[in-house]
Amino acid sequence: MFAFFYDKLMGPLEKKWIASVRKKIVSGLEGNVLEIGAGTGANFPYYSKGKLERLASLEPNPYMLEQAKDRAKELDLPVEFYEGRAESLPFKDGEFDIVVATLVLCSVSDPQKVFKEMRRVCKKGGKIVLFEHVRTESKSLAALQDFLTPAWKRLCDGCHLNRDTGRYMEESGIELVKEKKYFKGVFVEYEGVNPG
Repeated sequence: MFAFFYDKLMGPLEKKWIASVRKKIVSGLEGNVLEIGAGTGANFPYYSKGKLERLASLEPNPYMLEQAKDRAKELDLPVEFYEGRAESLPFKDGEFDIVVATLVLCSVSDPQKVFKEMRRVCKKGGKIVLFEHVRTESKSLAALQDFLTPAWKRLCDGCHLNRDTGRYMEESGIELVKEKKYFKGVFVEYEGVNPG
């Protein structure tokens, strides 16, 4: 059910603000790129086809995967589609130059495994580019996130409003080179380098 309504629910926020962030973080990417949790393909319009050697997309939800395939077809964007979970990526070690995830790490079952897998499939010196909503540093907002998360997870396909994604990234050994916060740190853009 959540997959069916996702684009409609996110539409106003996408138009007002998120689309510009998506464009900023993916439009310059080049080489072999893996997008984890591609959902309905919301990032697809912003990739620069001429810069990509390969774009692979992984999504666990079959309904969202079908929508992503339709979107790629409309855009004439060559995408390799895989159905699977980020905790166990079906790719070789060091297969990608860049790994991308946007608004997905909030709902994975084991973020530590996901970061381990991202490092594994990303080549040494490769980039890991993320845009996520996270637990804010504001104590009052964080308390609200904590309060709402149990119900929110049930309504929104396992999404945690209060996940500390930056901590998981740091613990994974990925070298953080960029961190940009939005809306009192509720949304954060991360760029990291895989030290190998």
